[in-house]
Amino acid sequence: MSSAIIGVAGMIEILGLGFFQNAIIAGILAAIACGIVGSFVVVRRMAATSGGISHAAFGGVGLGFFLGIDPLIGAVIFTIGAACILWYLNVREMQETDTITAAVWAVGMALGIIFISITPGYPPDLFSYLFGNILLVPLTDIFLMALLLGVILAVVITLFPRLVAVTFDPEYAAVMGLPVSALKLVLFLLIALTIVPLISVVGIILVIALLTLPAATARLYTQSLKTMMITAVLIGVVTVLIGIALSYASNLPSGATIIILGAAIYGGALAGRHLLLH
Repeated sequence: MSSAIIGVAGMIEILGLGFFQNAIIAGILAAIACGIVGSFVVVRRMAATSGGISHAAFGGVGLGFFLGIDPLIGAVIFTIGAACILWYLNVREMQETDTITAAVWAVGMALGIIFISITPGYPPDLFSYLFGNILLVPLTDIFLMALLLGVILAVVITLFPRLVAVTFDPEYAAVMGLPVSALKLVLFLLIALTIVPLISVVGIILVIALLTLPAATARLYTQSLKTMMITAVLIGVVTVLIGIALSYASNLPSGATIIILGAAIYGGALAGRHLLLH
C-alpha cells in the first residue's frame, strides 16, 4: 500500500516537471498528426514514399544548423521539396519511381552530413534528431508542431471527401472531374508536414514506423477512413504516452521505446483479428 502511494506521489511530481509536460503535449500533437495522415499513407500504400521524404528531412536538419536557424524549420523546407519531387514522379508514372525515391532518401541524408560538417564550431548532437528524444523537446518546437497540426487539420477537414476519393479510387475521382494530380500533391505535402513533428518524438530513422503502425492497427478492424483515423489517433496517443512513461521509468531511449510498444500493439491486434476470423 505504501509503495503504491509512493509511486503515485512520484508520478504526480514528475507530471509537474516542465520537460515532462512538454513531452506529453508533443506526443499528443504528433499522435494526432500521424493518426490522420498515416491513415492515408496506409490505405494508399505510400510507406516507401513517406520513408524517402522522412530521411530527406535530415538534409533540412543539417541546413538548419548551418544557417543557425531551428533545424525543424530546415526539415520543413527539405520535406516539402522532397514531397514535390516524388509527387512529380508519381504523376508522370515513371517506372524508376522506387529507385528515385531511394535516391532522394540517400541525397537528403548525404546533404545533412555535408551541411553539418561545414557548420562552424563544435558539431551538434544529432542523436535526438536521428532517434528522437521526446523528453528534450523545447517549447519552440511544440509551437511549430501545433502550427503544422493546425494546417494539417484545416486541409484535411476542408478537402476530406475529395481526398477520400483520390485515396480509394483515383480513376473514379478523375471521371468525376476532380483535380486528381493537385489532390495527390496535397497528400504528399500532408505527409511532409506530418513528418516534422514526428522527428522530435521518434527521430528521422523511426518516423515511418510511428506514421504507419497506429493506422495499420486501426485498419485491421475498420474499413471506414474516418473511423480509421479516429482509432489511429487514439492508438497513437496511448502508444506515445505509455512509451514516454516506460522510457522515463526504465531509462530507455524514448523513440525506440515508443516504436517497440507500437509494434507490440499492432502484433497483438493482428493476433486478435486472426483469432476472431478463425
